[in-house]
Amino acid sequence: MRPFAYQRATDASAAVAALAVAATDNNPLTESKVQPLAGGTTLIDLMKLDVMRPSTVIDINPLASAWSAINLDGGNLRLGALARMSDVAANPEIQHNYPVVADALRLAASQQLRNMATLGGNVLQRTRCTYFRDVSYGNCNKRNPGSGCAALEGINRMHAVLGISEQCIATYPGDFAQALIALDATVEITGRSGVRTIPFSELHKPPGNSPQIETTLAAGELISGFSIPGRWPRSVYLKARDRQSYEFALASAAVALDIQDGVVRDARVALGGVATVPWRAREAEAVIKGQKLDDGLAQRVAEAAFATAKGNKHNAFKIGLGKRVVARALHQAAAMEV
Repeated sequence: MRPFAYQRATDASAAVAALAVAATDNNPLTESKVQPLAGGTTLIDLMKLDVMRPSTVIDINPLASAWSAINLDGGNLRLGALARMSDVAANPEIQHNYPVVADALRLAASQQLRNMATLGGNVLQRTRCTYFRDVSYGNCNKRNPGSGCAALEGINRMHAVLGISEQCIATYPGDFAQALIALDATVEITGRSGVRTIPFSELHKPPGNSPQIETTLAAGELISGFSIPGRWPRSVYLKARDRQSYEFALASAAVALDIQDGVVRDARVALGGVATVPWRAREAEAVIKGQKLDDGLAQRVAEAAFATAKGNKHNAFKIGLGKRVVARALHQAAAMEV
């Protein structure tokens, strides 16, 4: 690990002021001179690998008293960005009213990591692409813009089949983000100009021609909270992985249903482990709304979810696996007692 300076923020204003000296929006995150530190479960890992090389680390944990609350009021949920994953997953009200959120957090990591990791850091975690995380590979457009994508012709079993480009097929690795995008969450962002709120679906950027730019956050901005409108007690997060213990998804689905008299009045479907960004399958949702769920409908929804998928040499199996995960998640959500 390279030498770095350590600072401890005293309040939000001090934190964003210190972070504002980071690289401009057009530079890759790996070159940012200043990085925030909360749980550190991703940042420290990448610093040890020499992938991220900040000269200064700003500890934002002192903001936790203001940014870690869990509030369910008026039928809506607000989560502070510095809330720990384990605390949110264990909250009884979230388990009852938003089981998809509790499940996504519980399945996301080991207990030790969940005790440390924060919600804000979790949604900003970097890809697990081997070619990104191993600096001996020079051709990684996400780490070294313009150098090419080694995964296209390399081992790409864990890579994306949705939202890809000729410049990058790295998979977004998180789980919690799928629950957020499925439930129309918004994200609160604190910066030098104050606080702004955007749909969570606008936070992450697909790779396109600039895979090094991963989010719409500006230099000096921090995620301070998340909000989810309404309650979704009939919701599940299903994750297929190589092993049942701590592992990243090969394919996952966040599904939420509103069923009245056997008819699906509203449906939310999001996909994980298969896309370059948190992925909302709106075409699939349109197929199921107003219908009664059966095996045939579940299969049609799954087909719609992967209609634009494109596999490569080693990851084409994800398309079939992902369809099965979606169909199974639909049946599990429909069978829930609420």
